[in-house]
Order: sequence, then structure tokens, then C-alpha cells
Amino acid sequence: MVSRRNLNNSEQLWKRAKEIIPRGTQTLSKGPDQFVDGVAPKYLERGLGCHVWDVDGNEYIDYPMALGPIILGYNYPSIVETVYRQIRKGTTFTLMNPLEVELAELLVEIIPCAEMVRFGKNGADATMAAVRIARAYTGREHIAFCGYHGCHDWYAVTTSLNKGIPECNAKLIHAFEYNRPETLENIFAEYPDQIATVIIEQPGIEPVDNFLQRIIDIAHKHGSLFILDEICTGFRYALGGAQEYYGIIPDLACFGKGMANGLSISAVVGKKEFMKELNDIFFSMTFAGETTSMAAAVATIKEIKEKRVIEYIWRQGEKLRKGLQKIAEETEVKMEVPGNPPRSGLVFKDFNDNESLDMKSLFLQETVKRGILFGGPIYPSFSHTDEDINKTLDASYEALKILKKALVDGNIERYMEGKNIGTVYRARK
Repeated sequence: MVSRRNLNNSEQLWKRAKEIIPRGTQTLSKGPDQFVDGVAPKYLERGLGCHVWDVDGNEYIDYPMALGPIILGYNYPSIVETVYRQIRKGTTFTLMNPLEVELAELLVEIIPCAEMVRFGKNGADATMAAVRIARAYTGREHIAFCGYHGCHDWYAVTTSLNKGIPECNAKLIHAFEYNRPETLENIFAEYPDQIATVIIEQPGIEPVDNFLQRIIDIAHKHGSLFILDEICTGFRYALGGAQEYYGIIPDLACFGKGMANGLSISAVVGKKEFMKELNDIFFSMTFAGETTSMAAAVATIKEIKEKRVIEYIWRQGEKLRKGLQKIAEETEVKMEVPGNPPRSGLVFKDFNDNESLDMKSLFLQETVKRGILFGGPIYPSFSHTDEDINKTLDASYEALKILKKALVDGNIERYMEGKNIGTVYRARK
């Protein structure tokens, strides 16, 4: 059933924001062009479990979960209480705080490659530090990459949002393709003894033919370090991240998002031999030792261990994925759910088997009207119940029936009540 929703407060806030905030948003993936503008809310005010309420009081079951950080749930009692207690002690100090040692020791205990740890606030901080370590250790400047790695110059130069970045950066970074190790070999052949590191993010497809270990071996054969970007997979695929799940040992790894259930913290971890380069690298920021995030991280990781959270989100994610795939087959709509149960997404294909943002836009429109907030990624949390999954599947089934009708009519645009979704950026050719 579709209820009438008032979005007036969202629209008024957006009108004010556009005047004083460039692009209107702090995070590009949260902007109105990533949802169906005119139908989806623009501002969320509060959350509880996996449910969120917008500034007009409308309730939704959330799946992006703040783009991944909310792994336990919004307003999760034990984390909230931990943060309250730490705030009363102090949020940041003139000297270091014992939580830095406690959390670092915890990460060394659970992450396979971690022998030393340094903290940042965002995933991009961690990937930047890891790349600097690799460049310092090898004395080389070039980077081979696969996936998304944040907003710092070394990666952002590869996107269409590259204004303000010296063009010389583009000459130092080279993309290779997932599950195609020969594309990495080609980079090493073209730039012999110049590649400092191979950095990769585990995408929404599975490795084949021992791909991850093969690229580690290729990197080491050529004297390069291997960095695993675990910002999204950390504390989701396994307690020790994708490296534990796939049985590999990177030289360095980057963690963030889910490690503190929504508080801002990230970490670069790795073998001592490489991490010691940070003794002579400028990687320092005022809030890297901020205590509420560290306290939340310690409490979150302990909760994940004690409550078997990862098993739960795998199970709930699998229920959702199988359910979505089933109703896609029933409605004869080409909707794919790539990835793994703890982290997946939605891909729509037209009659020519081309990916279609128009189809996805109509689906997102019809699900948000029914109280389901989908976006780019799907991150099941410890708070997504069977009831939440069932409601989501019911709403998705109704949305797919409307999408099927639009496809048969040959006119998706006629069914759109808002603006179609877009992309954050395009990769440079």
C-alpha cells in the first residue's frame, strides 16, 4: 500500500542548502541526484535499528545504512551508552589516550595482516596513508589500482571530478581489471620497476582462478606492495575482513565504515616492515585520536564478536538477495543483485542487456513510496529483522510489477514522478 507523504520540510531545507553549500551536500553519494528527486526524502532526522525518519516524519526501512557504517543499527543501546560515558570523560586531549593502544591491540588480534596500526577519520585517510607507505618503502611513484579508493588526489584524478588536481598525478596511476590478472601484468610490463603498489577494493563479484592471490604474487614478483582496501568489506565479510574470508595476507590494509557503528574512524594496518615507514611520513591530524570514535570502535568490535553479528548479516543478506532474485524472475524483469550477502547492490538490464539507470530509477521511486529506502549499496545490519526483509520484498514485488508494465508500454518516463537518478562521477578514459 502506498501512503501519501509530505516532503515539504526536506524541500525547504534543500532550497536553503543550495544557497550556502556547494553542490548542496557534504557527501556526493547522499545527494538528491542519487535518489529520485521529488519523490525521495532529502534529509533524515533520526534512526532506530534499521528504520529512519525523514524531517517530515515519514518512516523508511534503510538499506544503504549511511553508506555502510551502521552495522549494528541506529541508536544501538550499548554503543550509545559507551559514547555517552566517553563524552563525560572527554572527547579529545592534549596528550594521547589509552584507547589508542586498546583499539590498536584489538585490530592486531583480529586482522590477519595487522602487526601495527595507525588511525584516521575517513577511508580516504587510510588509503592515502597506505599509498604513501608503499611509495616510501619502494622508492617508486606509480600505482596500479582496481576499484574506488576515496577523494585524495592520487585517486580522484582518475575521475571526471578532477578539477584542482595537478595533471601530473594522472601519469602515475593505472587501472587494471578485476579477475583479469593479465591487465595487471601489462602495467608492470609498460612501467618496469616503477609501480610502488597494487591496491584493490573487493567489488560486487567473486574472484575466480585464485585471482586475489595471483595479483599478490604478481605485485611481489615485481617488487611492489599489495594493499587491500577493506573500507567496505571490513567487519562484514568476516571479523578480519575480506582477507580472512578469502584466505590472503596483504602487505597493508585499510579499514573504516562499520568498525565504529557510525562514528568517524578509519585505520591503516599492516606488517611492521612496511608500517614503520610512518615514522618518517607526514600523517598526522588533530582528531585521529578522538576518543568517542575509538570507544565506539572497541565496543562495536566486541559486540560483533559476542553476538555473532557477521553470521546474522550474512543470513539476512542472503534472505533479501534470494527474495529479490525470485521476484525478479516472477515479474520477468532483469534485475541482478551482485555482491555477497553482507554487501550487495541492484543492477537493472534492459531488453538489450545494457545496464539501465532509468529502470533503477523507477524501482527506487516505487519502493521509497512504500517505505523502503534503497540507494546504491545494500548493507544489511544486525537490526534488519525477518519482518523488515518481508516488508521489503513485498514492496519490491509491487515496484517490479509497475516497472514491468512500464517496460511493456515502452515508456518508463511516463511512470516517473521525479527525476531519474544519476552517477556521482565518470571514470576518465
